[in-house]
Amino acid sequence: MMETTTNLLSKAAPVAMAAALAFLVSPVPDALAEKAPLRVCAGAKENPYSMRNEEGFENRIAKALGEAMDRKVEFVWEDKPAIYVVRDQLDKDNCDVVIGVDTGDPRVLSTTPYYRAPYVFVTRSDSPLEIAAFDSPDLAKADNVGYEPGGPAEVMMVKHGLFSKNFNYVKSLTNFKSSRNQYLRIDPALMVGNVASDKSDVAIAFAPSVARYVKESDGKLKMTAVPDNNFRTDGEPVLFHFDQSMGVRKDNEKLLEEIEAALKEAKPKIHDILVEEGIPVEEATKPPSGTKS
Repeated sequence: MMETTTNLLSKAAPVAMAAALAFLVSPVPDALAEKAPLRVCAGAKENPYSMRNEEGFENRIAKALGEAMDRKVEFVWEDKPAIYVVRDQLDKDNCDVVIGVDTGDPRVLSTTPYYRAPYVFVTRSDSPLEIAAFDSPDLAKADNVGYEPGGPAEVMMVKHGLFSKNFNYVKSLTNFKSSRNQYLRIDPALMVGNVASDKSDVAIAFAPSVARYVKESDGKLKMTAVPDNNFRTDGEPVLFHFDQSMGVRKDNEKLLEEIEAALKEAKPKIHDILVEEGIPVEEATKPPSGTKS
């Protein structure tokens, strides 16, 4: 009988060991598994939005999002201008999310907007020029008005007959490089710095791109929001206030839902980051577009 019991135990031992080994190598339940990093598509030289040293305000927003999702953030850097991030990084599945896109950007699924911001006129605080709109008489008196070529500001400068007067100055901001077959980004710090140093009377730019530098001027400069009541000569509206969202690949609806939930938790911290940056934050008004409905 002892021999029979011993044989049974000797046969049972390998089975028990196999079961224990199977438990050790079996997949860890989702609740216990370490979450995959959140790969954030990021411009390496897109100040003040995103920089390789992670001091851009969108880098900080990404970290706030990662914290809300309980996921470590890994930045996937793009050395080319940020307009190429979707094509060259997101669409190729090299990263998961773009932190700042216009709501409804047709290239991505965009979240509910998490903030809205205007274009602004940047002037010196002691300037005698009073510029609150494109039809302000003092805008015509201003010398060297800076703005991004091809944007809404250029449309309105053309309409009001101010394009030619400022053509050479705007070209100088890109060192007179041709924009043919390439995207030329004007460093917002340069535009604002020229206003501060009296080389330019006005800069017209999207507030998030210049707010940091206006704030750093310690009151020497000021921003005035461009009113959102502008129209082209053919009557079509020219928008100057934009809702901002996060964007994911069009086939990644699950991640979109996760980010939407996390944004609700991260909203107070994100708002603080935007205000600290000096951005004149407006309440988002546009419903999500480009998302699953």
